[in-house]
Amino acid sequence: MKKTNLVWALQLALAAPLAANALNVQPDPQNPNGYVLLKSEVATAAQNKTANPMYAIWSNALRTADNSLVESIVPNGATNPVNVKRAERVFGELQWNFLTQMAAPEYTYTRFLRAIGKFPAFCGDYTDGRDADAICLRSIVTAFAHFAQETGGHIAKDNISDNPNGLEEWQQALVHVREMGWSEGQPGYTTGCGQNDWQNRRWPCAPEQGYFGRGAKQLSYHFNYGAFSEAMFDGDATVLLNNPALVADSWLNLASAIWFFLTPQAPKPAMLHVIDRTWSPSQRESSAGIGYGFGTTINIINGGIECGEQNKNKGQPVNRIRYWEGLSAHYQIPIEMDEENTCWQQTPYGSLNLEGANDVLYTNWEGDWAYYADRPGGYAFECKLVAYQTAYSALVPGDYEKCVTNFYLSHANWPEVRLVDTLPDPVEPPATGNAWSADKVYLQGDKVVYENAEYQAKWWTQGDVPTAGGPWQLLTNTPPPTEPPTEPPVEPPVEPPVESPVAQWQPGAVYVAGDQAVYENKTYTAKWWNQGEQPNQSNAWQ
Repeated sequence: MKKTNLVWALQLALAAPLAANALNVQPDPQNPNGYVLLKSEVATAAQNKTANPMYAIWSNALRTADNSLVESIVPNGATNPVNVKRAERVFGELQWNFLTQMAAPEYTYTRFLRAIGKFPAFCGDYTDGRDADAICLRSIVTAFAHFAQETGGHIAKDNISDNPNGLEEWQQALVHVREMGWSEGQPGYTTGCGQNDWQNRRWPCAPEQGYFGRGAKQLSYHFNYGAFSEAMFDGDATVLLNNPALVADSWLNLASAIWFFLTPQAPKPAMLHVIDRTWSPSQRESSAGIGYGFGTTINIINGGIECGEQNKNKGQPVNRIRYWEGLSAHYQIPIEMDEENTCWQQTPYGSLNLEGANDVLYTNWEGDWAYYADRPGGYAFECKLVAYQTAYSALVPGDYEKCVTNFYLSHANWPEVRLVDTLPDPVEPPATGNAWSADKVYLQGDKVVYENAEYQAKWWTQGDVPTAGGPWQLLTNTPPPTEPPTEPPVEPPVEPPVESPVAQWQPGAVYVAGDQAVYENKTYTAKWWNQGEQPNQSNAWQ
């Protein structure tokens, strides 16, 4: 198959080196320990680091419509957005009813259309000749194959007592709107809540709330509810953290699945871009068996415990593949020669080492700890893109600025940074011959130098240390001497739990960022949510 011009352009952009960022770091006149940076220079640095066209494609895929528009969408509505009308055309209400005969009443066709309307890129247009209708239908059918596994009835066709209509298992999607065994009013899935870490500063848990699985994709844990809430409510994480039941009881129950469908979890691509082939696998991905087809969407969702040869006959991936094959046959979706329905031949993404690959893009910002001899303290005052979850996303506007200023206090030992529209006027360094003396009497207007800063007396004083304030007013400050920084950690240190020793790693246990486990006499710390990913073989563990 021929590569499209877009794929070639992306690969060329990946290979092109980026120019060094100009950055003028000045002492902060309002903070003797801080520095100021120009907002314009910081914005330019962010643009340079995300210049690859794929970042714009990802951001566009996550663009959302206003909720007032979304909630006006109804079947066959004259004012429905273009992508909703396409979804209605290729997958009408009769098709919805055909696949949802066992579904919970909270899932409706209207809510399905509203979930699509929230994201204009889902079932959206293409300007390069790709068949938008075919991609739309394939996307919907792919989603239903996964719905049938994660929220399906799983009742055999010949089980007449429980399945009197003799429905195929791939017709049994969306049976569950809440995780089995959980109901509203139950606090739970609060692992990590209340810790003094960046996840709780960005997505604080609300008292007595349960973040168990809800919706078609079974959204779970406070950091996922918070991130999804930001996408749905103009950056406000608290809406769903305070009221997670909305993910079950409104059109958000299906929108959460489409949000996941469109969101890349770098280095994993977005599922949409596997289906529409905007994504092109890197050399390392290809060598690991990862390419086009339904199998890669399994790897994106749950590769750690469903992909790889050891999981070839495991129930979950076998079910997903059966459902996809049944649905794709029913809807006559062609399977191309280069597509694989399975992922047993793939290395799970969590076990695939892509660090340093020059043909892979990442979507999370982390403080850059490289040493810069020409900047105060040797600090970079910049952030870099990394392959693990952090407090800041390259796909969220404004997050690079938050990373540079350490907004969520996620960088240990990071300099205090403030962004300004214009830099302060340069000041002459204070004269070193006017050092403050504890024995000397100073009168109003006298100036002294103390710890590289200049102070002026507001009234008579003797023995009052200038940094304590009181009779002294700070006039200027100069940066501390430039020295190589101490070796700062790449990630904030995580304190082990004090209430009990670190437990042995368990393959069936769920771990979230900051959790610790012992494996082969070594202690590992989880970087992000994972399950079944062996610590000595997975990038999910530090």
